[in-house]
Amino acid sequence: MIKLIIGKKGTGKTKIIIDQINEAVRSTNGNLVCIEKGENIRRSISYKVRWCDVDQFAIDSYDSFYGFVAGMLAGNYDIKDIYVDGILKIGGRDFNALGAMLEKLDKLTGEDAAVVFTVSADADELTENVKQFLK
Repeated sequence: MIKLIIGKKGTGKTKIIIDQINEAVRSTNGNLVCIEKGENIRRSISYKVRWCDVDQFAIDSYDSFYGFVAGMLAGNYDIKDIYVDGILKIGGRDFNALGAMLEKLDKLTGEDAAVVFTVSADADELTENVKQFLK
């Protein structure tokens, strides 16, 4: 399951995802993962969350991001939620490529895990293959 938190820079997306992560720590019976570029939210989330900086793994495209997440899920069946802050910083502003990756990731995770992304864009900037994940 894919969930998007969208909005322009400065609209509170990161605060929302931090709150969701910390709430999930209290309520989820499984492993949680947080992925970001840099260390923007690392100190704001619980130590119980597996935190990853994409720069440590040379993730610089949507394809490499997908492969990274697929590898994590293959190695740990107990992952329940994955939180990704700033997906456009990781893969770029190619919304068609983002949508294609989201579609593949949605098929991979199904109902087994939720993947929540922050996207620094307004809804009118998004392509249809991205908009389908707005709920």
